[in-house]
Amino acid sequence: MDLRETLRTTGAVRQFTDRPVADATLTRVLDTARYAPSGGNRQGWRVIVVRDPGARRQLRDLYVRGWYEYLAQGAAGLVPWAPLTDREAEAAAIAGSSAFAEQAAAGPGGFAEHFDEVPALLLVLADLRTLASVDRDHPRYTFAGGASIYPFCWSVLLAAREEGLAGVITTMAIRAEPEVKTLFGVPDELAVASVIALGYPEVQPRRLKRLPVAEFTTLDRFDGPTFSG
Repeated sequence: MDLRETLRTTGAVRQFTDRPVADATLTRVLDTARYAPSGGNRQGWRVIVVRDPGARRQLRDLYVRGWYEYLAQGAAGLVPWAPLTDREAEAAAIAGSSAFAEQAAAGPGGFAEHFDEVPALLLVLADLRTLASVDRDHPRYTFAGGASIYPFCWSVLLAAREEGLAGVITTMAIRAEPEVKTLFGVPDELAVASVIALGYPEVQPRRLKRLPVAEFTTLDRFDGPTFSG
């Protein structure tokens, strides 16, 4: 595939056909994704391919709990769990999340409710001993350590395209990290980074909506002139 076209058309896909994803296919995807960059080339990711039906159902149940809280915050006009937000409004929204669970139970359900049916689920873990989190002690939300993990997750999605696959990187399971770690026997020094859902897409998105360069790039200063080539 053309690299530029791949980068411009790899969107989040949550609807898949029933076609299974072979182990050999997943191995090829991971074999390519492992070349992703990481701090000091320490490659602090670990991957669990979740195939056991019972574990999948339990993971789904943990996933939807956070999903309904996410929906409740969005409905209240909030960015879910934003580092800078109205915490009181957030708590009030989350307290009403059961209404979204009841609404989902009354219908056929969507991606979250059928999470266990996704053809391939990859639980991605981050080894906290390997992350150069240079903002670890800052008095704000820390995110630098993710630079050694999420390029790998993105590379999984890019490598999947060549195999005819598509998917989404979801971090919702982090909301239930203690339970997820217990479910999969994850040691204390590792953290849940994401679950990558993969499958053969019903439809592959082709036209993604993104802001133009001029909307997010300035010259020399944050309040500098718009950068344009």
